[in-house]
Amino acid sequence: MFEKVLVANRGEIALRIIRACKELGIETVAVYSDADIESLHVAFADESVCIGPSSAADSYLNIKNIISAAEIADVDAIHPGYGFLAENPNFAKVCEDCGFTFIGPSPDHISLMGNKATAKKTMMDLGVPVVPGSEGAVADRQEALEIARKIGFPVIIKASAGGGGKGMRVAHTEASFLKNLDMAKNEAQSSFGNDEVYIEKYIEEPRHIEVQVFGDGKGEALHFYERECSIQRRHQKLLEEGPSPFLTERLRKKMGDASVKAVKGLKYRNAGTIEYLVDKNGDFYFMEMNTRIQVEHPVTEMITGIDLVQLQLKIAAGYPFDIKQENIEILGHAIECRINAEDPVSFTPSPGKIEAFYAPGGFGVRVDSASYQDYIVLPYYDSMIAKMIVFAKNRTEAINRARRSLDEFIIEGIKTTIPLHKKIMMHHSFIEGDITTDFIDRHIKSLQ
Repeated sequence: MFEKVLVANRGEIALRIIRACKELGIETVAVYSDADIESLHVAFADESVCIGPSSAADSYLNIKNIISAAEIADVDAIHPGYGFLAENPNFAKVCEDCGFTFIGPSPDHISLMGNKATAKKTMMDLGVPVVPGSEGAVADRQEALEIARKIGFPVIIKASAGGGGKGMRVAHTEASFLKNLDMAKNEAQSSFGNDEVYIEKYIEEPRHIEVQVFGDGKGEALHFYERECSIQRRHQKLLEEGPSPFLTERLRKKMGDASVKAVKGLKYRNAGTIEYLVDKNGDFYFMEMNTRIQVEHPVTEMITGIDLVQLQLKIAAGYPFDIKQENIEILGHAIECRINAEDPVSFTPSPGKIEAFYAPGGFGVRVDSASYQDYIVLPYYDSMIAKMIVFAKNRTEAINRARRSLDEFIIEGIKTTIPLHKKIMMHHSFIEGDITTDFIDRHIKSLQ
């Protein structure tokens, strides 16, 4: 096992990784920007190294500074967390070239799955169902229009190097298609420096369901069931739960088997998440693969009783799987609410000083956060300040526990999405499990 690990991230995920390392007897090194000097991940790590000013580009995205910190601290491995450099193949390669184990997939797999068009073709070759559309990036406007006509409207135009809903446009008619194509390409170029786009059939009112997977890099793989991530705003997740209230046992097995087959075929290493769109008929289609630990990984940890971050560390250190697929069970139901420092109606960021902070507790309640009273939520980074996860023996009890916990969760001084989560928990469609990716748009008036 590693002796010392550098955590190349900040906030709650950095704290989460530090905790997992400590429980395995591994020393930890935190990195921080000037603005994060009083952050909890800095306080709780065994060592810490400043890597630059407040701007992410000059600190948490600065590969040279992070590698220098790793060399100064003499670490064995680097854990990227999620966001920042977690899915940057160049960072993974530099880590390995400099003699540090990258706690994640190989640079080649990060690169392969980072391009959505290439990832789609790869999954198609591995026998995973994909949404009908172009086999890769479209060459020009004429080819794009011909593909759209062939698969039928509505279609969705997606940036090949995209994420977070950027470079994505839906066209319901041929008349609007070329305009939306140009808009998607322009946004993709400005956001990712790559204007390549691909075309897919638009699945109306889909569910967004993802499967947690792990590979040992040698052809063995496991899945840890699914997470329902359909409640989103602007293509970004707000709330996740597991297991999905929609899946039958037959469909659950089918999706799990398909995901494991893909991971084995790739000889993928470490944690990954295969994301699918699932239509009302129970047909599922590959959407993308995230080559890192996910924000919502606690949902899976709660329903399976398995520490996924410790498993990441063990696999990266060369340990074999110490569990078999047949021994991974769904033990109950979990719900995660992402608490963001945002206006709960407009979703505009709300940075500032937290004047009061009280996290809920009690049986089956977990809060992952690096926030505290007098902590200043900075405008430079992501707005998520906490994740509240509840676990119970069934979905009804989990919803009741989430309601109680949200009522206990006190954050004053800034606006948060807690009021929105309270309304979602009381909404009849959510209670009935009638949730699709347009849930927020469909019920926006009743949620305000």
